[in-house]
Amino acid sequence: MCGIAGIIQTNSQAFSFSHLKKMTDALAHRGPDGEGHWQNEAGNVLLGHRRLSIIDLTDAGSQPMHYNNRYTIIHNGEIYNYPELLEELQKKGYSFKSKTDTEIIVAAYDCWEDDCVDYFDGMFSFAIWDEKEKVLFAARDRFGEKPFYYYFNNEQFLFASEMKALWAAGIEKSSNLKMLFNFITIGYTGNPDKPEETFYENIFKLPPACRLNFYPQQNELSIDKYWEIDSEEIDKKIKDNEAIEKFNHFFQLAVKRRLRSDVAIGSSLSGGLDSSSIIATACPPDKQGHNSFFTSFTAIFPGFEKNESLFAKQIADQFNLQHFTTAVNEDDLVNDFEKICFHQEEPFGSASVLAQYKVYELAKKHGIKVLLDGQGADETLAGYHKYYKWYWQELFRKMKLLRSGELKAARENGVQEKFGINNAIAAWIPDFASIVLEKQYLLHALRQEDLTKEFVRFQSKEAYYTTPSYYNLNGALHFNTFTNGLEELLRYADRNSMAHGREVRLPFLSHELVEFLFTLPANLKIRNGWTKWLLRESMKEKLPQEIVWRKDKVGFEPPQKKWMENKTVQDMIGDAKTKLVAEKILKPEVLHKKNQPHDAHTADRFDWRYLTAGTYIS
Repeated sequence: MCGIAGIIQTNSQAFSFSHLKKMTDALAHRGPDGEGHWQNEAGNVLLGHRRLSIIDLTDAGSQPMHYNNRYTIIHNGEIYNYPELLEELQKKGYSFKSKTDTEIIVAAYDCWEDDCVDYFDGMFSFAIWDEKEKVLFAARDRFGEKPFYYYFNNEQFLFASEMKALWAAGIEKSSNLKMLFNFITIGYTGNPDKPEETFYENIFKLPPACRLNFYPQQNELSIDKYWEIDSEEIDKKIKDNEAIEKFNHFFQLAVKRRLRSDVAIGSSLSGGLDSSSIIATACPPDKQGHNSFFTSFTAIFPGFEKNESLFAKQIADQFNLQHFTTAVNEDDLVNDFEKICFHQEEPFGSASVLAQYKVYELAKKHGIKVLLDGQGADETLAGYHKYYKWYWQELFRKMKLLRSGELKAARENGVQEKFGINNAIAAWIPDFASIVLEKQYLLHALRQEDLTKEFVRFQSKEAYYTTPSYYNLNGALHFNTFTNGLEELLRYADRNSMAHGREVRLPFLSHELVEFLFTLPANLKIRNGWTKWLLRESMKEKLPQEIVWRKDKVGFEPPQKKWMENKTVQDMIGDAKTKLVAEKILKPEVLHKKNQPHDAHTADRFDWRYLTAGTYIS
């Protein structure tokens, strides 16, 4: 929900109200239902907001919102447990003028100060100006579902939901070539060692689960992390039934809270286990068997072997949903590519982003403002095939791999992942394996034959490749959830949904649920050759067996290789390469090489990376 922007000035008045208006205009797509602007009497604090009305549709929900003649808040996102917090704060003597979660945030800040974020179950980025103490307090949700970008120098602190708002205010747009080097060579869209870094030199992001205080009179900026999970605190005594019962409790609570809305609500539906589980939990049929209040949306790829439309239709029919589909093809890639790049602001790894963009476009067409989505399940419940090796290494280290039968069971399920001497070494000597892997990836990056020697020499000094801190399954899941992987997917979802003024909510990223999942031993996540075993067991009575026990893991994959064979797309790739050659990033010889179309999940997706990287060179 919404877009926020702000300017805090210390020793100068370089930015005016007109700059703030340009910033919020750049965020109009995030908040098509209204806008608001405010500055304090001194003129050094300016806050702006674009509104997407979801909770309390009246003017009482407008922002910037003032509280107690002291605080002014702008907020993007949702606090799902706001009714519970409302009751708790009222008992402490607080009163409220609206029915919004935004007013709850600022009252919670007055009550608990910086620790208020510990009480929130939600996705959020917000900023509160305290006129009495002359301090700006800002925070971002635990997983990074909602963005917060900022620019800071000796005289100004500017922030916004998207970088384009900072550029609109006149902040320089200068490419971060180190990030570009790592994206082209190994596909990283972030820096695991410096989570605040972006693809632009002078613009930073507030990392997930972090809060910020800015004191303009002292020109002092402080950032600290308020939440983290220890992946090594495992409850080894928990029984299967107890784990399933607790999972169902936390998941049902997460879905229930994310259904709180004053506007129409629906769901993305891929036909896979994650989105189907959300439907099954959100839509138990009433006595008449109807669920007319809930709508589902699916991207389909007719003729593609990984088209999941039949599975999606099966779920929609079972739960009596209003179900709409959008057929996505290479023409959409051609027509929408520039718009997607505009909204994403940083490179993206595959054409899956297009399919997601079209799903949210479809939701807008049918007037559904809020959608539930299944992101986060793969990273917390071990849904990808790459996680098998981490579990096998864990079993091997405990000398249980062969007698566990896990290798055989996985093979019977069609899993092609291998376990060889390198995995055995990694299991026994993880620190050595980590060093070797980092060196291998650096060498791989340095040997990328299309890059100019000058570009490699100047940018390769800070290779961003890193490995999990713990060489076991929970360590790998923790790495992808909190260090490298999930935040990238959340950026895609936020930009794609907000491009159409839609809000996406993610039940699998309830922090209470995730905290519970990271206390569970590995065999509750992978068992008998099945990934996401706990989720499958929890849903086996609620969903069709062919969905619960599907052996193919699609991962929302479009026919990217076919699309890249399209003549116009080939020309787009050629234009991007020409631009990268002009910037002395690629060698001129690359223009004479035949383009190499590839699938969305191919390891070295160089031509796709060139296509997207060329858009973000400035």
